[in-house]
Amino acid sequence: MNALHLSLLTTGGLLLLLLGLGLSLQLGWRRDRARWPHHALFFAVCAGTVLSVALGALAGSRWWALLPALALLLGMTRTRPGRAGHWRLALVGAAAYGLGAALAWRG
Repeated sequence: MNALHLSLLTTGGLLLLLLGLGLSLQLGWRRDRARWPHHALFFAVCAGTVLSVALGALAGSRWWALLPALALLLGMTRTRPGRAGHWRLALVGAAAYGLGAALAWRG
């Protein structure tokens, strides 16, 4: 396993945690203490995606396949939490990351 694969797996795992925590916030299960970890995870996923793009470019893989996911992640800041647009964009961004990671993994 190389650095790119490790970065893709770690970022994917963080993204799953982010989605799970976001779902609990959306459903109202956790409101009081879960907001700052959600924001910290969001930052970590964005940073991990940028790192994966950089490592992919250095490795000569299909790094460009992660750019739509990065754009969707950065677009999350334009949506209102708790609204349908926020969770829909999150799901589309997660799907874009999954597809982009699969393409970047294969080289």
